[in-house]
Amino acid sequence: MRAVIVDDERLARKELRRLLDEHTEIEIIGECSNGIEAIEFINANKPDLVFLDIEMPEINGFEVIEKIDKTPAIVFVTAYNDYALKAFEVNALDYVVKPVDPERLKETMAKLHEENEEVDTDGLDRGVLRKEDQIFIKDGEKCWFIKLETIKLFESEGNYVRIYFDKFKPLVLKSLNSLENKLDPKLFFRANRKFIINLQQVKHIENWFNGGLQVTLEDDRKIEISRRQAVKFKAMMSL
Repeated sequence: MRAVIVDDERLARKELRRLLDEHTEIEIIGECSNGIEAIEFINANKPDLVFLDIEMPEINGFEVIEKIDKTPAIVFVTAYNDYALKAFEVNALDYVVKPVDPERLKETMAKLHEENEEVDTDGLDRGVLRKEDQIFIKDGEKCWFIKLETIKLFESEGNYVRIYFDKFKPLVLKSLNSLENKLDPKLFFRANRKFIINLQQVKHIENWFNGGLQVTLEDDRKIEISRRQAVKFKAMMSL
């Protein structure tokens, strides 16, 4: 797995690289000393995993995530406990406090393996899914077998994704980032960090704050498309 370390402290980068030497499945392809450098490197090299500091000069770790084209697995490595809740909200794989304990890093690696080797129990771990494909969804004792195109919306809730179709909204153990890679981009669009929408469900679009857009779905739910994603949306949907 190709990884990059982002931290403004050289000694912190060096120590984390040393600890990661024990984990041969991780290939460190680069180091970045600030957020701007990280954005350029991640967009150019598309790593699978980023070990990301939060408090850095000019651009912090959360702003890095907002500005990269496609979000890889994120492990926040920080000296502060204060951002744990926000890290959860942006769907980070893990949150590790400095100084990094080797045993704690092993737990992070275990989470990474678990996510990559997750058993296909919800029907979402096949190749790219087409709109006519049938998928199996299980939430507790309830099960559904539905066509992908009937799904209106995917909503991230921490380490889970809520799936909206018909009158149902089951919750499955899946990250929105990994799910995005399985969905046909002609049918589903990543509106922001929290939502993926079915483009066939969009009935109204309007300009929104800070250069973003707001779409209204067929069920009258309103979803904001972030400024960065709005640029992609306009390019993709224009003649």
